Order: sequence, then structure tokens, then C-alpha cells
Amino acid sequence: MMSSLEILLIALAGIGAGFINAIAGGGTLISFPILMAAGVPPMAANITSTVALVPGYLGATLAQRQDLQGQGARLGFLVPASVLGGISGGVLLLSTSERLFGFLVPYLILLAALLLALQDPVRRWLLQRRPHGGGGRLAWAIAPVFLAALYGGYFGAGLSVILLATLGMVLEDTLTRLNGLKQLLAFAVNGAAAAFFLFSGQVLWPVVLGMAIAAVTGGLLGGKVARFVEPRVLRLIVIAVSVIVAILYLVA
Repeated sequence: MMSSLEILLIALAGIGAGFINAIAGGGTLISFPILMAAGVPPMAANITSTVALVPGYLGATLAQRQDLQGQGARLGFLVPASVLGGISGGVLLLSTSERLFGFLVPYLILLAALLLALQDPVRRWLLQRRPHGGGGRLAWAIAPVFLAALYGGYFGAGLSVILLATLGMVLEDTLTRLNGLKQLLAFAVNGAAAAFFLFSGQVLWPVVLGMAIAAVTGGLLGGKVARFVEPRVLRLIVIAVSVIVAILYLVA
């Protein structure tokens, strides 16, 4: 039984994750550590956070659905690769012992923080490529997208950066269209992993329901104030907090 303070922290984590995802990305780096701080075991916290934040990925996909026009052939190849990778990552996670995953937690948080720090450089690199659009080696994208999805199914923080960089390396298109494709693939990865986790026995449903509602609320709030908030500053705050949390776990 969770205390009132723990329930409040989880609700605030959901709002914060939704808010941060709407503006800068990296919301999992808020929800996951707070779930563990509330006494949820690391693996259950990871799984519960994944399931709870799926509606946010769906919302982001719907918001950019216009950017998916004309990308049907890509979706036919890359969505199955994303789904398969997400499920494979979930299988790998459930095959990992609680003790080993607990050991990996600070390193996974640091990796996710690094990926979040690379988000702006990745976007600048993609813009500098100045593609003509519409081209690219689609078949070459399947294996890298699968590997990115494998990571996402195991530990989703930073997945969007990995997917965007992967798509930028193997496909020629505008950043806007690649970003729309990335949103749908990230939803496919997390949705597939979440569906697989439904049968794991590690989903804390009361937490999922409360955090999902809170995340949607935070996302709506973030969408309304996005123009008043500097994403880079918010991202730096999330990175700093994540590094501090990871260090605390390493020295604990």
C-alpha cells in the first residue's frame, strides 16, 4: 500500500513526464526514477512507466500525422520492424534478473541522459544535410530501426533520439517528415512493448491509470505553454537531474 505522499509524487511525475515530453522530450527520465523512489522495484517501475506513457506517444503521433503523407511504403517496412524490435526488447527485459537490471539502472539513466543531450546536435546534423527529399535506402533502414526498437522495448528513455538519428542516416528526406515518421515508429515500439508487458504480471495498474491521466494532463499543459518555455533549458534541467539521480544510485 502506497502512502499519500508516494501517490502524490507519482501523479506529479506523470504530469512532469507529459509536460517535458510535449516540450523537450525525456519524460521517462522523470517518471522512472520517481516510481523507484516511491518503492516500486526497478523492473516493475520500468514496465509500468512504459505502459503509462503510451497515450503520450499516441498523441504525438496524431499531432504530426500530416507529415506521414506519402510515406506508406516506409511504414510498411519499418512499422513491423519497430513492433518486432519493441517486443524483442520486452522479452530481453523480462529475461533479465531483477538484480542485474537494478545494477544496470544508473548506467541506463546516464545513457538516456547522453542521448537527450545529443538531441540538438542530431537535429542540426539532419538540417545541414539538406536532402532533396523522398529518397533513401529503405531496405538499409530495417535492421538499424529494429536495433533501436530493441533498446526502446528494453528501456525507452532516449528512443526518439536514436530513431531520428537512424532515419537520418539511411533515408533522405526533410527533418519534418523524418520527425513525423519517428513519432509513429516510437509509438509502435512502445505500444508493442506495452502490449507484451500486459501479460508480465509486473504492471501496477492503479499507478498506470493515475500516471497516464496525469501524463495526458501534463502534455496538454505543455502544449499550451510550449511557446513560453525554452526547450533547451528544460532539456538541460532534465539531463542534470538524471545525472544526479544516476550518481546517487551508483554511490548508494
